[in-house]
Amino acid sequence: MSETLTCDVAVIGAGTAGLAAWRAANGLGKRAVIVERGPGGTTCARVGCMPSKLMLAAAKAAEHARRTGMFGVRTGSVEVDGVAVLARMRAERDRFVASAMEGWFAIPEAQRIDGAARFVGPTALEVEGGPRIEAGAVVIATGGRPAVPPVLDPVRSLVRTYEDLFEIPTLPRRVAVLGAGPLGLEQAQAFRWLGAEVTVIDDGATVAKLEDPDVARVARDIFAGMVDLRLEQELEAAKMAEGAARLRWAGGEGTFDLVISASGIRPELKPLNLEAAGLKLDEHGTPEFDPVTRRCGDSAVFMAGDAAADRPVLHEASRTGESAGAVAVGGAPLARLPELAMTFTEPEVVLVGCGYGALPEGHRIGRADFGDNGRVTIDGGRDAGGLLSVYADREGRLLGGAIVGPGAEHVGHLLCLAVAQGMSAGRLADQAFYHPCVEEVLRAACRDLLAGN
Repeated sequence: MSETLTCDVAVIGAGTAGLAAWRAANGLGKRAVIVERGPGGTTCARVGCMPSKLMLAAAKAAEHARRTGMFGVRTGSVEVDGVAVLARMRAERDRFVASAMEGWFAIPEAQRIDGAARFVGPTALEVEGGPRIEAGAVVIATGGRPAVPPVLDPVRSLVRTYEDLFEIPTLPRRVAVLGAGPLGLEQAQAFRWLGAEVTVIDDGATVAKLEDPDVARVARDIFAGMVDLRLEQELEAAKMAEGAARLRWAGGEGTFDLVISASGIRPELKPLNLEAAGLKLDEHGTPEFDPVTRRCGDSAVFMAGDAAADRPVLHEASRTGESAGAVAVGGAPLARLPELAMTFTEPEVVLVGCGYGALPEGHRIGRADFGDNGRVTIDGGRDAGGLLSVYADREGRLLGGAIVGPGAEHVGHLLCLAVAQGMSAGRLADQAFYHPCVEEVLRAACRDLLAGN
């Protein structure tokens, strides 16, 4: 019979959210244990943000070298060494993973458990090859897994998701990306600028989850000029043909050496035996929970990070993990911050705060064109285009915005801070904006909002 371990809180999953939950509970003086079944190292470091951005960095370096002629700088032809690109990406990725693993190994050995956990009671867990855990509370931080549509089954040998994409031996010549969301768009641009022919297929009408029709239109035009963008097209069939994947969609077909499935992330919950926890589940099988306290109903189970299918980005995973771990042992939750989501393409796409579809009655919108910005012109990006939409309520209090443009990550952070501080468009426009900086588009958009309403 396996041993029984008792604790104040058990955390399932040692990614960003799980580690934050353990630290929060442990910091409040409670006995916390954490269970991890996989290799660890966090999704961001091992297969997500960091290797993806490393690929983009190499691609941008190649593209910038191709563009130097506009400045009167002649560099000759640009040669991309695919093996070297991938080798650098993996070496740097491994350094990030090692750094993330330091958080796991910093936990006392008696409080970290290797194995797959499953519920056998409301707050009781059974660990495969390990102990039974009787906990006062449980935090679920198991992360998510990529979704691969069944239509790709005939070409599965050539399909990669973010979990195995970064292990490819060399760069492909022809790439299909299924999904025009942030991950799909980033990889489409990376492979295109590294020399591949790229087709992006999505059954939606926009890229990077943009709802604002004006910003979505500008973004669609920009990225359609870079890759073969097939929006509002559903993949209908796939088959192998002479060692390649032959894909057919409503508007055409093509043959590809690599197919990237970037069509979504599903919470990793099935192995947990949630029925034994007695939780109320939604139609997707995800426990219903309070977005601030992270508590599932009136139970002692809490949701954090990607497992909750709620704002799947690293800073949110960390924050929700900290809230869940604190509340699970009687502490206070962290305040909910405005949403901040970024796609690190060039130009970048950023979403801040209230989405376009949720704007209240009487809302006000101000816009600014990146092509009118002096810094963008200096850096050679005027012709690329870009648009910022800023949202405010009837009284002018900032609610959020949508952005596509060079340097949008910096503009987005400023706007997010202003929304979190409850600033008005007039107050933000009255702040110091150094000239020439990309950030000046934010003042221009606020002034447009004030002038038009």
